[in-house]
Formats: sequence, C-alpha cells, structure tokens
Amino acid sequence: MPSLSSRIDIDWIKSKLPPPLLKLYQKISLGGKRATLGYGFALLVLGWLSIESYQNATQIEKVVDQVRQTQFQIKDLSYLSETLSEVDYRRSYYYLFSESADLDRYQTAIQSTVLPLAKLQQSFQNTADAARLEQLIQLNQLLEQRIILGERSLAQFQREQVPPTAPDPTIEQLRQNQYELRQKIAALQTASEAILQDQIEQTQDKLQARMLFETAGTLFTFLILTGVYWLLHQQHKKRQQAESTQRMLAHVNEMVSLKLEFFSLISHEFRTPLSSVLGSAQLLEESIRSIVPPEKLKNLHRIQSSAKLLTQMLSDILTISRANAGKLDCERVPIEMQSFCLNLVEDFQVFLDQKQSIQFVKYGSATHANIDERLVYSILSNLLSNALKYSPPKSVVQLTLTCEPDVVKFQVSDQGIGIPPADQEKLYEPFRRGMNVTSISGTGLGLVVVKKCVELHQGEVSVQSQVGVGTTFTVILPQG
Repeated sequence: MPSLSSRIDIDWIKSKLPPPLLKLYQKISLGGKRATLGYGFALLVLGWLSIESYQNATQIEKVVDQVRQTQFQIKDLSYLSETLSEVDYRRSYYYLFSESADLDRYQTAIQSTVLPLAKLQQSFQNTADAARLEQLIQLNQLLEQRIILGERSLAQFQREQVPPTAPDPTIEQLRQNQYELRQKIAALQTASEAILQDQIEQTQDKLQARMLFETAGTLFTFLILTGVYWLLHQQHKKRQQAESTQRMLAHVNEMVSLKLEFFSLISHEFRTPLSSVLGSAQLLEESIRSIVPPEKLKNLHRIQSSAKLLTQMLSDILTISRANAGKLDCERVPIEMQSFCLNLVEDFQVFLDQKQSIQFVKYGSATHANIDERLVYSILSNLLSNALKYSPPKSVVQLTLTCEPDVVKFQVSDQGIGIPPADQEKLYEPFRRGMNVTSISGTGLGLVVVKKCVELHQGEVSVQSQVGVGTTFTVILPQG
C-alpha cells in the first residue's frame, strides 16, 4: 500500500497539471483499473481452470493407472490360461514320446504359473479388491490341486508306461479340475473386464464428454445400422442368387440325368439289333464265302463295318455323357500290365486284316500298375483302332508299354497318313476330324473318349505326327 508521503506527492503533481493533461491521466487510470480487473478475472478463470484441470488430470491419471493395472490383470489372467494350456500340451507330448526334454518343459510350464499368480495377488491387494482376491485364492488352490493331479498322472505313466485315459479317476479329476480352473479364470477375466469398463466410463465422465460420446455413439450406431442394413441387403441378394443358382443347377442336373438316361436307353435299345445285324452278317459271310467270289462280299463287309462303327459311336457317346455328368468313376486296382496289353492286342488280332499287325513292346522295372482297367482299355482300344484305320495295308502298329513304380506310359505308333498341324490343336473336340480323312469312315469321338479317360486318371495325352510319315500318341498315367 502506498505511503502517505507518496500519496501527497501524487496529489501535488496532479494539482500542478494543466486541465488537458489531468483529463488524459484520469482516462488512463480508469482504463488501467478495468484492465487490471479483467486481467485479474482472467487469472482467476485460468487459476480455476488450472485447478480443475489439475484435479481432472490427477483423477484421470489415477483412473488411467487403474485401467493400466486392470489391463495387466487381464493380461496376466490370459497368460495364466495360456500357461495352463502349455502344461497340458507338454504333458501330452511327454505321454506320446516319453522324452525327458518334454518332461523338463512340463516342469518349466508349471513354474511359469507362479509369477502371474504372485502379480495378480499383489495387484488385487493394492486395489483392496476382496472379492477378486478371494477368487484368486480359490484359483491358487485349484492350481495346487492340478499340480498334484498332474504329478500323480505322470507317476502313473512312468510306472505303467501307458498314458492314462478315461475313465481313469486321475484323468477324470484332471478334467474336472481343468474345467473349474477355466471357469474361475473366465470369472476373474469377466470381473476384470467389467471393472475396466467402469473405469473407462469414469474417465469419460471426468472429461465431461458424455454428449460428444453420445453423439459419436449415435453416429457410430447409425453407421453400424447402415452397415448392417447394407450387409443384410447384400446377404438377401446373395441368398436370392444362390437359390436361383441352386434351382438352375438342379435343373441342369436333372437335364443331365435325363440326357444320360436317354443315351443309356438308346445305347441299350440299339445294341441288341446292331448285334443281331453284325452277327447275321458274319454268319452270312461264313456261309457263302466258299461259293461267292470275294469281290461280291463287298456290300456285306460294308454292313459289318457300319454296324461296328455305329456300335462304337454309341459306346463313345455314352462314355462321354457319363464323363460330362460326373458319373464316370476311376476305380484304380492293381493290374498286371503285360498280360493286360497282350489280351488287348489279341482282341484286335482276331478282327485284323491279315496284312496288318500289332507289335507289342514292354519296358520298365514294374509289372503292375494301379489303373481302371475299363477306362485304360477304352483309351488303348480307341488309339489302336485309329492307328489301324488310318494306316496302309501291310503296315505295323506298335504298342509300347513303359511301366515304372511312379508312372505308366503307353505309346501307340503307326505309319499312317499323319495329322496336319492345323488339326492337332482341335483333336479332342467332339466330332472333329482331320482334313485328310474325309474318305475314311469315323465319328470323331474316339479321341474325346481318350481325353476324358486320361483326365479321370489325372494323366496327360500328347501327340506327335507328321503327314505322310505317321503318328505317335503318348499317354502318361501317374501312380500313387
């Protein structure tokens, strides 16, 4: 507070000032008082804000510490649960392999449960949480019981050298103990998570951000509901598409089944009269061969060829239809390959022109192969039939078998007319025939059957051909 003499000096100075200067002094003095009042109020507000901020910060820091401590508790509980799983895992490994290292790891895992329990006990004591501390004591008792049961189970295993299994009393007690342990850990985790949630909500209250939280929560909920609606809409659309696709697939499957039944019926109904026609033509040829010149039998041979061609075409169509419908299965069985191929060659030799022949060659160290005999017979018979059909008289068709433990390979080589390069890319399309075979009868289905049967064996077929020189088809079927 100013002294009396200083106040007299100020008053004396003011009395000596001229009126304009005195008025200016008075304005400055009044403004200074207002500024001082404003500055003081600002300081009060800042001080109040600082105090509130400090209190809030202290409370938030306290809550954050509690949150951190609760998170550590949850983490320790999770680690304890994982360690118990590790204990069971190591004990099971020891039962399986009886390795001392696994027993050491089991003991190490048991010791690893001590630290999280001690940390949890200290943490619960610090927070004066009597309820969870009591649960932890019960958990510790269960864990001690589990260690005793585990040691008893290990001793029984070491004594009998047979892993104990249910309904062994020790195993049943271990299972019950394991269930109670996990229930207790889950209860502690649930309680800790609930406390953690309460602490987070307290922090939000201390920050006085409820309105912002509600707004954000409302917006978030709206976004979630929008997302859920969009997902439901998409799911509804996908369900409709799936139902439509399912109906379409059912219709397609029905049509495929009907087509397969139709082809099966047609094949069955046609085979009987075709067999009669072929048999009658063969009997007629045998009965008149001695009295009719060979050139007069040309039409009879044409009947036989047409009947055989139609029979083969029906068989090929039925095979392709079954394959496309997924009804053609590959049932592998061990087959003695040399006998199989020789029987196949013998079947062809019966109907061969005497001027043509089939030469069979066998390589490889294996004698048997896992194949579907019916499918492989169809593969080789179609390849041999084509080789003989498109080869000149007095030619030799070679069937080569290479049988190894991991793969079986067939090669059919001829000295025929060959396949133009432009046609080789389209060999396996139905009813596709080469440009140079228009004068030779055929259906264009044989190689399609070959391709389907090879694919069922998960194998591959390739061709090497030169026009006017010959053709070699190679079929590779993996084993195992």
